[in-house]
Formats: sequence, structure tokens, C-alpha cells
Amino acid sequence: MRAYMFHGPGDLRLEDVEPGKPGPGEVAVEIKAAATCGTDLKSYRRGHPTLFPTLPARFGHEFAGIVTEVGEGVTKFAPGQRVVAANTCPCGSCWACTIGRESLCENLQYLNGAFAEQIVIPKAIVERNTYEIPETLPFEAAAPLEPLSTVVHGMAESGIALGDTVVVNGAGPIGQMYIRLAQLRGASVISADMSAGRLAQAEAAGAIATVNLSEYETTAERAAAIRAITPHGRGADVAVEAVGLPEVWEQTVQCLRPGGTAVLFGGPKAGSTFTVDAVAMHYKEYKMVGVYHHAPRYVQIAVHLLSTGKFDGLTLCTEVRPLEALVESLEDMSRGVGSKYILRP
Repeated sequence: MRAYMFHGPGDLRLEDVEPGKPGPGEVAVEIKAAATCGTDLKSYRRGHPTLFPTLPARFGHEFAGIVTEVGEGVTKFAPGQRVVAANTCPCGSCWACTIGRESLCENLQYLNGAFAEQIVIPKAIVERNTYEIPETLPFEAAAPLEPLSTVVHGMAESGIALGDTVVVNGAGPIGQMYIRLAQLRGASVISADMSAGRLAQAEAAGAIATVNLSEYETTAERAAAIRAITPHGRGADVAVEAVGLPEVWEQTVQCLRPGGTAVLFGGPKAGSTFTVDAVAMHYKEYKMVGVYHHAPRYVQIAVHLLSTGKFDGLTLCTEVRPLEALVESLEDMSRGVGSKYILRP
């Protein structure tokens, strides 16, 4: 079968490899759709020691497809079923898992290899993070399950409530997910970004107002422009960082009303730091919440949102392309041409 193999930064090759054979508790899936994401781009550019401890390695982690074979002991799934799976599973027994912080599991089991014709899902992920999907849900719409699950996690930490004003800094796929899910909570959402094109997508997603940050030079000016369009100019009840840049983390905190919550979601590069006004932090009682990855409960909720149509995964898709276009798609993403591509084997 054909599968992309990662040989090192900037070196992705579509190769002929032997299909996997499911062992006990495992499931083999014919991939019908795989989605690119920001983590794929970062990994393609500079590698990833956790995802790729040895090279060459299979590449990609967002997919949906059809079960072709099940291993010994599998009763939950059968050949012919349409399924989607998350990219990891927590161990359930480390200190983080035992205190209910499964996203911080010390022994996460990873699944890579979505950009291929077939993938074998490990036993732990089959048992806890794999789901059958209905015929009404296109594979292309189901593939972005993993990032949606992480945003569901962010929503759970955010405290967003009916009537809140929420600012989402960043209008890429993650920002769009936050816009749509915040509306499901009954919040009004303001979107801020540097790109007029992404802001147009934010409006289509339901943002009540947008701020083009390219019109301002400093972080303080950008935060002030955002606060100016919140009720009474007071600031956001909740502000979300969905970019992964330290200056946007600072901007997000500066968008808040007194007593507001900053959800710091985007992953910055190693060694990044950001500055908080300690006086404002004290007298305005800000809250700052870091959010990383997902947990089985959040995956379950994300599958429900996708399967019921409460969230349409296709709204995130820039274009559907053949599997051969993966490198081209990642390069387009790096140039700001599109944000999420669906690849069909």
C-alpha cells in the first residue's frame, strides 16, 4: 500500500509499504479521508521527538475510514463499519490519569500514519477512543476529530456561559471551532486576526464582529481595539488564544474584563515566554488557563457533535485533494494559502 514516511525535517516521501496486520485487540482501517493540521506542518518543518522517536516514521493523525479486519478479541467493531479514531489514548494508571487529568498522561499511546491507504489502530485506542460514525456523516467531515476534541477540552476549561462575550484571537481552524462551539453555549463571539480572508471565514462561522489586527502596530493597540467593541468597552468575559505566539498570549490577557478568563490554547515553540502585568493580574483578578490535548470524554463529545451535525467538520476544509498532494498542501499552509486540507487516498 502507499503511505507517507517522514525521514526528517522537510523530507516526506510517499512510499510502498506492507499493510499492517491487526494483532489482538487491534483494528485495521481503510482510510477514506485524512486531514492536515498545524501540528503536521510544524512536524514537517522541524520534526517532533514525541511523535517520531525513530525515523523513518508514518505521518499524520486525523482520519476516518472503513474497518477491513479486526484482531482477536475485538467485539466492538466488525469489517464494513465506518469509523473515526483519536490519535492517542491515556494509560489510565499514571498519577495524572488517577486525578482525572488524562490530557497530561505520562504514558500517552500515539497513533500516526493517517496519510496512507490503511492504518492499524492499537488496542488501547480501539477500546477507548474509536467510534462508529453514521452514514450521514461524510468521512471528510469526521476526519478532524482530534482538533475538535482538543477544543472541546478548551471549552470545558473556559467557563463560557449563556450571554458571555467571547474574544477569539486567531481565525484559523482552531479559532473557527471555538467560534462555533461558543455560540452553542449562547455566547456572542468577536474574532480577531491579521488576515482579512480568515476574518471573512469567522463571520461566516457566526462571529458578531471582527477586528483586523494588521491595522495596529503594537499588542497594546490591538488589545485596546478589541476591548473597544466589547459591551461598554469593558473587555471579554472569556478570551481565547488560538495562534500559538507569545505576543498573542499577552494580547489575549489584555482583552479581558476584570475577573475574566484567558484560555491559552495555541502551542508556542520551545523556549517561548510571555509577560503579564502583575498589578492588573492582582487588582483585576484575571484567570489564565492553559489547555493541552484531549481526553476520552472530550473525544466522545466531539464525535457526538460531528455525528449529529451540531458541528460541521467540512466548514474547516479548504479543499479536498488526492493523497499525492500532501507536501503541496503543507507548503500551501505554510504560505497562508488555505488552512486545512482533506486528502483522499
